[in-house]
Amino acid sequence: MNMKLYRIVLPVQKIDKATDFYSKLLAQEGKKVSDGRHYFDCGGVILVCYDSQADGDKDIYFRPNPDHIYLATDKLEEVYQIAKTLACLRIDESIETQPWGERCFYFVDPFGNQICMTDEKTIFKG
Repeated sequence: MNMKLYRIVLPVQKIDKATDFYSKLLAQEGKKVSDGRHYFDCGGVILVCYDSQADGDKDIYFRPNPDHIYLATDKLEEVYQIAKTLACLRIDESIETQPWGERCFYFVDPFGNQICMTDEKTIFKG
């Protein structure tokens, strides 16, 4: 049996604000697929900004993801500088090297989702 992860949903409010935030952070426009969904291709896994209210799901309210989502980049310092200019609720004071060798920084997006950006050359897979 062959399986792969292909989509991760980030609950957001104000889809336009989320689209702007992630377009800048990910350095791509992504693709609007409905009034409340905007897709970003992150190496074959789709990162979805999903605003249930804007998408017409009036009885569905999502909280931020309960744990971190990890993204890797070959331009960690550049992404860190961009993230510092965005409306993050929290962002690490610097890029750090973790005990297991990953260079990364953590932040909380404007919607409460926890994100970790990691240098792709230092990804530890166990």
